[in-house]
Amino acid sequence: MLKICFLETRPQYLLLSVILAFLGTCIAWYYQDALNLGYALLAGIGLVLTHISVNTLNDYFDYKSGVDLKTRVTPFSGGSGILKAGLLQPRQVLTMGIVTLLLAAPIGIYFIVVQGWLLLPLLIIAALCVVFYTPVILKRRWPEWSAGLGLGMLPVLGAYFAQAGTYSWPAFFGAVPSFILVHNLLLLNEFPDVEADSSGGRKTLPITMGKTKTAKFYTAMTILMYLWIIGCVVTGVSPLWTLLALLTLPFAVLAMRGSFHPENEAGIIKAMKNNVLVVLAAQFLLGAGYLLAAVG
Repeated sequence: MLKICFLETRPQYLLLSVILAFLGTCIAWYYQDALNLGYALLAGIGLVLTHISVNTLNDYFDYKSGVDLKTRVTPFSGGSGILKAGLLQPRQVLTMGIVTLLLAAPIGIYFIVVQGWLLLPLLIIAALCVVFYTPVILKRRWPEWSAGLGLGMLPVLGAYFAQAGTYSWPAFFGAVPSFILVHNLLLLNEFPDVEADSSGGRKTLPITMGKTKTAKFYTAMTILMYLWIIGCVVTGVSPLWTLLALLTLPFAVLAMRGSFHPENEAGIIKAMKNNVLVVLAAQFLLGAGYLLAAVG
C-alpha cells in the first residue's frame, strides 16, 4: 500500500519542487546575502508537500470527471494510472491531496510568523491555484498560466522570501523563467490529451488554439525565456553565471521541433522528454549561477 501511495504522488515530477526551492534560495543568497539552510530545507519540504497535493487532487478530479478513463498514458502525461487500475479508491487519493496540503499549511504559517505577513498573499494565491486548477481553471481559456504561476514563479519567490523576509524586483525578474518553463512543461504535456480533455470540457491551449498554433506559441515562449535570461544579464540585473542556463538550448531546440509534429507519437514523446530536461536543468543551472556568483 505504501508503495502504491508513493507512486500516486508521481515522484518523478517532485524533483521540480526541490529545484524551485534551490533556485529561490540561491537568488536570496546572491541579492540579500541571506542563507539559512534550515529555512531552505523547510521551504523545500513545504513545496514538495504542495506539489504532491497538486498531483493527487489532479488525479482525483480527472478520474471523477471521466477524463482519466479516456486519457492515453505516456511517460510524461496522462496521470499516475493508479485510480484507473483500481489500486486505490478515489476517496483515498482525495484524502492524500487534502492531507498533504494541510501538512504544508503549518510550514507556511511558520514563515509568516518568523519572516513576515507579506508571505500570506503569495500563499493564498498558490493555494487557490492548487485547489481550483482542475475543477475550475482548466475549464477557462489559457489555464496553463496557473501552473506557471502556482508551480513556477510563486514557489521561487516563496523560497526567496523564506530567506530574505522581503521581495525585490531582481527576485521577481529571476523568477520569470520559472513561470515560462513550468507553463511550457504543462503545455507540451497536453498535446496527447486533446481528445480526452475536450470530452471533459477543458479549454487547454492545444484545444482552443489547435496544435499548430500552440506549437508556435510554445516555441515563442521558449525563445522568450532564453532572451529574458540574456536580457537580465546584459542589463546587470542577474549575474553572468546565470548564462549557464543557455547550455540547455540544444535540448530546447529538439523540443520545439518535435512540438510541430504531434501526430508522430514517438516524436512528441521525445519532445516532451527534452522539454522536461530543459525545465529541470535550466532552473538548476540558473540556481547554480546565482550560487557561484554569491560565493565568488
